[in-house]
Amino acid sequence: MDLQLEGRKALVTASSSGIGQEIARALAREQAIVIVNGRSRAVVDAAMANIAASVPGARLEALVADNGSAEGCARTIAEVPDVDILVNNLGVYEAVPFRDTTDAAWHRIFEINIMSGVRLSRHYIGGMLARGKGRIVFISSEAAITPAPELPHYSATKTMELSISRNLAELTKGSGVTVNAVLPGSTRTEGVKTFVQNLFPELPYAEAEARFVRENRSTSLIARLIDPAEVAATVAFVCSGPASAINGAAVRVDGGIVRTVF
Repeated sequence: MDLQLEGRKALVTASSSGIGQEIARALAREQAIVIVNGRSRAVVDAAMANIAASVPGARLEALVADNGSAEGCARTIAEVPDVDILVNNLGVYEAVPFRDTTDAAWHRIFEINIMSGVRLSRHYIGGMLARGKGRIVFISSEAAITPAPELPHYSATKTMELSISRNLAELTKGSGVTVNAVLPGSTRTEGVKTFVQNLFPELPYAEAEARFVRENRSTSLIARLIDPAEVAATVAFVCSGPASAINGAAVRVDGGIVRTVF
């Protein structure tokens, strides 16, 4: 299928690793011009080299900016004033029991997970609406629907992203612009692999993952962690021309963890 992304300029925040890098790779494979973002030139250069090695002829641009701050978002907007596709992928998490979370921890995760997408979307949606085309995607989580007890503030921000994305979608009525959220389940990124291994340090990783899924994500129908490329494929489609009827949606790529039909 032709996703009609050739020549589209796409900004994927926090795309130097993990799901973000796989989204950048998937969009580059569809011949989009992809802006690879990270907080240092070294990690951005490494990510671009990694993508280029697997996607010959990839059209990549570097953006060194910490979009988890107002200053970083301002730098992004100054360096990249307009895009056709914005993927708000930046997000952090930490496992902390609710009673141990501090005000500072809540403020920090809100600033990074929520305000990065708010600031960038607030800027880029204007150009998209003026042109009558564009895509904004928030990378949320299945924790938005089934909050993880060990991730209380992270889960709260992921639920809020669903509200924000739907709110923005209401502004696009009849315009050709779409705003959606994609909800991955537990995904096998390097960070998650480290998290799982730390939970069961006595086990080889494959056994640790199987135990983690069995004990902590028991409703998963695929009974494994999700590969980042599986999430990226869905995001690329949501960003595509053929996905023009998907707007204001929460698209789950959760492996069946969420036990609801909606």
